[in-house]
Amino acid sequence: MALKTLSGIEEIGGFEVFINNEREEVYCPEKQFIFIDLEDNTIEFTIQDGPVEEVGVNGCQVDTLIETALIIINGLNKKYPCAENEDTIMYLKQAISRLNDRKTDREKRGVEGFSKN
Repeated sequence: MALKTLSGIEEIGGFEVFINNEREEVYCPEKQFIFIDLEDNTIEFTIQDGPVEEVGVNGCQVDTLIETALIIINGLNKKYPCAENEDTIMYLKQAISRLNDRKTDREKRGVEGFSKN
């Protein structure tokens, strides 16, 4: 049921989402880093391996996983609202915000996308 909250989602974190809701085996196109199979109730992420500026984009970032969790919890909270879901939503938003702060800091220092501190 949780993955059904992702039905109709076309992109997460700037990455196109491939959703399979058929019973047949489906080939997931290259450069498709988020694959959702509603029939099997599974989600698969290809995670970036190496700095983007050094190796190119070959997967999604960890913040994409957090954003996906946020979408799922938001969807569930609409059906089954509770204080615990609200807290989880707040903390996931805070995690995304902190990762954005980190990226902004790295961009200002000219090290974003590289193997540098």
